[in-house]
Amino acid sequence: MSIKLASKFGAALFAISLATSPALADDPIKERTAAAEAASFEADRADILAMAGDYKVTFDMKETTPWRDDYTPIKAKISGGHESVRVIEDTGRKIVLQHLLVVGSDDSPFIVKHWRQDWEYEPKQILAYAGSGKWELQDVPERLRKGRWSQTVYQVDDSPRYAGWGQWTTTNGVRRWRSSWTTRPLARRDATRNPDYDHYQAINRHQPFPGGWIHWQDNTKMKWVDGKAEPYVQEIVLNTYKKFDEYPVSAADDYWKATSGYWKAVRSEWDAAIARGNGVTVEEEANTGTVISGELLEMGTKISKGEMSEADAIGKAQALIRNSTNKPVKTAARETPAEPSGY
Repeated sequence: MSIKLASKFGAALFAISLATSPALADDPIKERTAAAEAASFEADRADILAMAGDYKVTFDMKETTPWRDDYTPIKAKISGGHESVRVIEDTGRKIVLQHLLVVGSDDSPFIVKHWRQDWEYEPKQILAYAGSGKWELQDVPERLRKGRWSQTVYQVDDSPRYAGWGQWTTTNGVRRWRSSWTTRPLARRDATRNPDYDHYQAINRHQPFPGGWIHWQDNTKMKWVDGKAEPYVQEIVLNTYKKFDEYPVSAADDYWKATSGYWKAVRSEWDAAIARGNGVTVEEEANTGTVISGELLEMGTKISKGEMSEADAIGKAQALIRNSTNKPVKTAARETPAEPSGY
């Protein structure tokens, strides 16, 4: 065989290998010793638990590349606030972090129960967003579970928002968790503008840094059209959590002490609805996420102020969730991948 022909043959084989080989990020984690496995697990736990604390938060959002000729990216937006993050459950393989937003003045603080993140080691399923008002339990392929964590994010009323799975790794000396491609409903900042697109496909990264951590989102804003998702624009979101406690931290802890029993019951009721429906449906609303969010939050505030008993609030919350979930919700037809896509 001539050198020229051999070169062409080698190039062809290389091209074939690229087309047929699975993406490296989809590969199972290489076998490790039991000691290495245990050390990795403990390092992962430490990074997740380290997200708890008191923070000054900056939310930096910027649309970058338009994927359509008729779309013009909106102006960048930077906002921020003070947020306390508390560990409310830790069973070893599952860690739950509750975010509490502290607004208002130092003399008159007001607590907004913010988002919640649940971390689970080697999960069999995730609760994935499946279109307007609908979330479905989806299997995580068995070959991809080992050594990986899922992150499920819940809205302010403990209804689901999105979920993904991924591995904690160290690259260039920096630790990070990077999610699978994750389908997400529109954030309030977009939903209230009634845009042409209707959901995000996103990759989420969580990374510790000296004095805090970042949540970095790479969002493709998309719309379901005739069963297929069409891209509109790319967005970068960088949420920076920097250690800071010069705000009324005690107000956040007082709120949680007063309302934790109520919110535990609310979480349990959502879990029951998810178990009954192999997922859950609930009507969404642009300003509040779900149509029952406002009432659930208001009852939490009333408990914290002594204006409503925990028992009465729990009873009303349970009825509200039961009566509002797992009913027909209009969703856009869409293609569903055979298994979660790679990184």
